[in-house]
Amino acid sequence: METRLKIRIYGDPCLRRTSVDVNEVGSAERILINCMLDTMYRQEGIGLAAPQVGINQNILVGDIGDGPFVMVNPKVLEETGSGMMEEGCLSLPGVNVVVSRPTKIVVRFMDESNKMFEREFSELMARVILHEMDHLKGKLICDYADQEQKARIEAILSRLERNVVPSKEKYGNARRFI
Repeated sequence: METRLKIRIYGDPCLRRTSVDVNEVGSAERILINCMLDTMYRQEGIGLAAPQVGINQNILVGDIGDGPFVMVNPKVLEETGSGMMEEGCLSLPGVNVVVSRPTKIVVRFMDESNKMFEREFSELMARVILHEMDHLKGKLICDYADQEQKARIEAILSRLERNVVPSKEKYGNARRFI
């Protein structure tokens, strides 16, 4: 069974929309989560948010090498520290931007079994979560670029945007999960 989803690329309006909370994780959401994980692994990513596959729901997945994690309706409760690191993104192929983010966060979220958690994350794990949470708010790494970085990535962004084919499906990939 094909479980790979289409990664939405810069210029796709879905990437700029604010996602909505999930009331309850049911079978459709679990299928979506499994497909997102499969897509992330096949693309050799370490994180993926639902808007990146055309679904504007507050769901993100990731794996920094310690096994997969799933967060539904994540909310950052605390942020501490600050660190700079170059980030890439599956939705912006060829674009890397140095982004300053907190080095430690406390997040409240629901898992795929509808259990609520409040956990602390640090360093790379915190960065991946915050990067994916940005996608849930319609924010991309290029939004963090300073003038020098913007000049460096401008041509890549223009090329990506020109190559986006508007989807004729009203709900994108959502039709597969209903």
